[in-house]
Amino acid sequence: MPYLSTRDTRNPPEALSFDEVLLAGLARDGGLYVPQSWPRLDGATLAGLRDKTYAEIAAAVTAPFLDGTIAPAAWRAMVEDAYRSFDDPAVAPLKELGDNLYLLELFHGPTLAFKDYALQLVGRLFDHVLAKRGTRVTIIGATSGDTGSAAIAACRDREAVDIFMLYPKGRISEVQRRQMTSVAAGNVHAIAIDGTFDDCQDLVKAMFADERFRRDMSLSAVNSINWARIMAQLVYYVTAALKLDAPEKPVAFAVPTGNFGNVYAGHAARRMGLPIAELVIGTNRNDILARFINEGRMTIGAVEPSLSPSMDIQVSSNFERLYFELTQGVAARVAAAMSEFRRTGTLPATDAEWRAAAKLFAAARIDDEATLVEIAATYRASGIVLDPHSAIAVAAAKAKRRDPTVPMVALATAHPAKFPEAVARAIGKQPAMPARLEAVLSLPERAPQLPKDLAAIERFVRERARASPVGAVL
Repeated sequence: MPYLSTRDTRNPPEALSFDEVLLAGLARDGGLYVPQSWPRLDGATLAGLRDKTYAEIAAAVTAPFLDGTIAPAAWRAMVEDAYRSFDDPAVAPLKELGDNLYLLELFHGPTLAFKDYALQLVGRLFDHVLAKRGTRVTIIGATSGDTGSAAIAACRDREAVDIFMLYPKGRISEVQRRQMTSVAAGNVHAIAIDGTFDDCQDLVKAMFADERFRRDMSLSAVNSINWARIMAQLVYYVTAALKLDAPEKPVAFAVPTGNFGNVYAGHAARRMGLPIAELVIGTNRNDILARFINEGRMTIGAVEPSLSPSMDIQVSSNFERLYFELTQGVAARVAAAMSEFRRTGTLPATDAEWRAAAKLFAAARIDDEATLVEIAATYRASGIVLDPHSAIAVAAAKAKRRDPTVPMVALATAHPAKFPEAVARAIGKQPAMPARLEAVLSLPERAPQLPKDLAAIERFVRERARASPVGAVL
């Protein structure tokens, strides 16, 4: 299964293998990698997975994407190891909220956020591929909160990897920050940037666009721009649907959305044949995606701080993967549109492209007040405490579900203890603090701060990365 860049205008376009795409992260032309075709999950295959464990399902569903680069037995062992430390035997348990509405808990990994479900596997993938090649990489990433801590947890102390994670100073929760800055590993560097998440993301893309720096540092990425993240995340859509009687019955999902990676993974599962009746995007006050789906206009605005900081994003990188599909795979159209989007702040989507997107997704804007109302309402009705991001998913599910007879699954993407102040405002008390988080709050921090200046950040990375320009993999 070859992979193509969304912006590769050559005829024919360059086709990369899975391990090449894993290490590259972002394509040299600035595009994102997508599979040239989708593997199929037919009814018989899905039915055969129903009684399997999460790890068994993950190994089976993701295997076709590997392009034969990893032996089946080795892949199964890698997947089993990735999910062994999760604190619930179901890995991604499903809980009923009532009225055919369910909560998919995706916070049972090492950093108590949904990013663990992909990154624990991606870290092991890097180890395997780099060991086979005898090379090392420098991972550069941007985080609006949970990606950074999950990526660091997956990559810490790995001999062939150095990781540098940029985060917006003062715009993530204290717990999210400490989960990064308290890690005492020589290969880990969490850097506070004086700016927004979009500024951090732009700096990461600029480093990848700097050909000499990219080559010298052997740059790679673990943000959701890396295809391996999407591949791993589509698994929990499959496991949830199977618990709700797929493939015989359809299921709907509501997803709190910032960078579009999580909901795009649901779309990928749908493309593979999972019977998903509806995919609902939940945004906070930074509602660029909801405005596009509901009104047909994608225009960048100012990033406004909210109670759900991981979603404080205006430029959703993974939307490009969907846009490639909306253009019928015309890379030249994607490249031109993304260039104009960055230049003018408005995506030049056609009416046909918008209408195609609106058929695939519903979207709801849930502001801070509505988020607090949903946390309180869910707690009163069920005793379940939601974090602000998960509350947006639940509220969006209620607002946009089309058919109440179809089970609706809201994705709970973080443990409520990561956002204690917001939870306390909603229900009058702070959530119980898991031992994993309690320990983090007492550890010393390493928190270098840098301006949003490309030269300064590249200099910081050069001085600390152990990658050698000799034998670089990218």
